[in-house]
Amino acid sequence: MYAKGGYAVLAFVGIIFSILSRLIDVYMFIIVIYVLMSWFPNAYQTKLGQWLGRISEPYLNIFYRIIPPIAGLSFAPLVALLVLSMAQYGLGALYNIIVF
Repeated sequence: MYAKGGYAVLAFVGIIFSILSRLIDVYMFIIVIYVLMSWFPNAYQTKLGQWLGRISEPYLNIFYRIIPPIAGLSFAPLVALLVLSMAQYGLGALYNIIVF
């Protein structure tokens, strides 16, 4: 059914897609932690807060520019997480198309 070495290529593709999916999971976790830090005063000034900001703010700023806060609440991080979740779902669908 597959050419010689085809299984190795499929395994490699599976590993790549799995790594990308886990990286998206980790990035989503980083964003959630960064957003939860807003509940604590001066949390962004800690080394952890600064590091999380350097990692997550470039992506979140895209959504902050598009989605204004409503009554003091920003829904931009929620939309950003939704986009990442859709990208992760799309990766899974793409993997299924490639493999099957």
